[in-house]
Amino acid sequence: MSAARRPLIAGNWKMHKTGEEARAHVTQLAELIGRESPVADVAVCPPFTALEAAARAADGTPIAVLAQAVHEAEKGAHTGSVSAGMIAAAGAAGTLVGHSERRADGESDAQVAARVRAALDAGLDVIVCVGESLEQREAGQTDAWLAGQVRAALAQVDAGETGRLAVAYEPIWAIGTGRTATPEMAQDACAHVRRVAGERVDGDALRVLYGGSVSPANAAELLAQPDIDGALVGGASLDPESFAAIVHAA
Repeated sequence: MSAARRPLIAGNWKMHKTGEEARAHVTQLAELIGRESPVADVAVCPPFTALEAAARAADGTPIAVLAQAVHEAEKGAHTGSVSAGMIAAAGAAGTLVGHSERRADGESDAQVAARVRAALDAGLDVIVCVGESLEQREAGQTDAWLAGQVRAALAQVDAGETGRLAVAYEPIWAIGTGRTATPEMAQDACAHVRRVAGERVDGDALRVLYGGSVSPANAAELLAQPDIDGALVGGASLDPESFAAIVHAA
């Protein structure tokens, strides 16, 4: 992790926690990490129905609240979707875009690019997710696949917006499986993501995160890698104590 890039630890709650559970979680997490500036930027990503409750609980703490997804349209006939303006109005500071589980449900590279642009235009920060399947890794296609995803996702981004972006490398085969890329594998992939992103934005300033079964047990070793600037945490983020331990590992 570069000293020039402040680490970012974000927790993706996926389809967990009601509004009341989110409020209690954020309140406990704030006490665990301290209400003064912690060693890392900290964010949680509740489901849409808990965004406002989480944002209210996070007010006055170092914790940012991000959505898990966003639609590219400002409004319209998009049943079940939520716009960037709605996310901002709920009190969230940003959003994930392009998580592999969303891509598996049909989110295309073109939609990822449009949703990144819509979020930035609404004043939201963005964590863009990229990652390869086990079959792609075993076929030696990791670098080409990641390059394609990164270039597509950042196609509408300006270099001056680098500070409002992060890219999270999440090998699909390590998400929720208990399997984790070795620190060397994660470093190689994150360095590649940084090089490719540098074609469009300031690669030296861009924060590149690792995600995929990150836990208190492996966080320190992963975060010690020079091109890993933080983590996008799944299951371990659902418990405030486990998530706080990962924050402290930074």
